[in-house]
Amino acid sequence: MAKKFFKKYPIIDYFAIIIGAALMAIGIGVFLVDAKVVPGGVSGLAMAIHYLTGLSVGMLIWIFNIPLFLWGLKELGKQFGMRTFVGFTFNSFFIDLFRGDIPGLNYIRLQDSATIQDLYKNDFLFLILIGSVLIGVGLGIIFKFKGSTAGSDIVASILHKRFGIKPGQAIMFTDFFVIALAGVIIELKHLSPDRPALVLTFYALFLLFISSKLIDVIIDGFDYARAAYIVSDKFAEIAEAIKNDLGRGITAVNTRGVYKNIEREMLMTVVPLREVTKLVDVVKEIDPHAFVIINNVHEVLGEGFRRRI
Repeated sequence: MAKKFFKKYPIIDYFAIIIGAALMAIGIGVFLVDAKVVPGGVSGLAMAIHYLTGLSVGMLIWIFNIPLFLWGLKELGKQFGMRTFVGFTFNSFFIDLFRGDIPGLNYIRLQDSATIQDLYKNDFLFLILIGSVLIGVGLGIIFKFKGSTAGSDIVASILHKRFGIKPGQAIMFTDFFVIALAGVIIELKHLSPDRPALVLTFYALFLLFISSKLIDVIIDGFDYARAAYIVSDKFAEIAEAIKNDLGRGITAVNTRGVYKNIEREMLMTVVPLREVTKLVDVVKEIDPHAFVIINNVHEVLGEGFRRRI
C-alpha cells in the first residue's frame, strides 16, 4: 500500500516543486515588485494590478490562477492537476510571506533588508539579474519535476489545442502584452520617479530573456532540443498522441529488428527540452515496453524551432 501511495504521489517531486516555487517567489516578491520590473504572465499581471490597487501580489496571482487552473482541467485534462495547483499555490504563499503581506507575519519584509535596498540604490542591474536568475532556476526546477505555475502555460496550451497557435508564440505575446500594460500603469501613475517607465520595460525584457534561458539550462543542460527515436508495436497510437498532445511532427522510418527479425516503423521526432519529460510520459502510457532513444540536438532548423544564436 505504501509503495503504491508513493508511486501515485511522489513526495520528492512535490518537495522539489515547493523549493522551486520558493526560489521563484524570492525573485518576484523580494527583488522585482518594488523595482517595478515585471516578469510577464500572471505574475506580471498581478504586479500591475498591485500597483493600481495595493492588493498583495501573491493573493492576486492565486486569484488569477484559479479560473485558469479550472479551465485547464476542463480543456486539457489531468496534466494540469495537483502538481500545478501546488506550484502556483506555494508560489503565491511564499511571495506574500517574504513580503510580509500575511497577517501576523508583517515583520518579515525581506525587500526592506539592507542588502536589497543597497542593490536597489547602487546596482539596479545586478538586482534585476539576481531576480531573473531566481525566477529561471525556480521555474526550471518546477518544470523538471513535471510541475507548473499555471498562468500563461495553460492559456498557451489551450490556444494551441483550439486554434493551432504555437505555445511559444502565445506565451511571448502574453508576456509582451503584460509588460507593456505594466509600463503604461507605471508611467500614468508616476510610480517610478527615479527611472522612466520605458527603461523599466527594457529591464523587463532583459529579465524575460535571462530567465527563459535558465529554465532550459536547469531542465536539461545547455542544448535546447532533443531528438527521440521510438520503437514500439503501438507506433501508430504513439504517433497520434505526439501529434495531438505535443503538437510535434513525427517521421516514420521502416526498420527491421535483427534480434526478433520483425519489421515495423520507428518513429523520430524532435522536441524542446521542456517537453522531453512529457514525451516520455506519453510514450510509456501507451506502451510501457517501448524502446526510446533520446539524443542531444545542437541545432534545429524548421517550423516550430528557433535558430540557435
